[in-house]
Amino acid sequence: MQPVAHIVKVSIPNYLVDLPIPSTLGGWFYLGIKDWGKLIPFFAFVGGSSYAAYKLLKPNSTINPSIKKDSSKVVDCLNIEDLGEQTAFCRCWRSKKFPLCDGAHGPHNKETGDNVGPLVLSKKSK
Repeated sequence: MQPVAHIVKVSIPNYLVDLPIPSTLGGWFYLGIKDWGKLIPFFAFVGGSSYAAYKLLKPNSTINPSIKKDSSKVVDCLNIEDLGEQTAFCRCWRSKKFPLCDGAHGPHNKETGDNVGPLVLSKKSK
């Protein structure tokens, strides 16, 4: 445990104190090659650590959790004549009857705080 304590209490603070961080914005333009050579490993470590944390902690951005995952693109074609008087289409990607809506957006909205609902198509008779 002593080597870790030495690194945290002595080595890292000494390294940070020795970094040539300018006190003004214009000071960055006056840094020499040796100064930049000292700063590059520090910024590479900070950037790499930040990127690794982002990749580890970012929320899953996949919209479609389970529908036709074996296809490269989900496409459903329906004949407009077969729709009936009113048809609701899923837009939350949680419906068990996809592409038709089965109300799965309700629990999804409560769980995530989202406000998605179906696309409703209806025929109006004149």
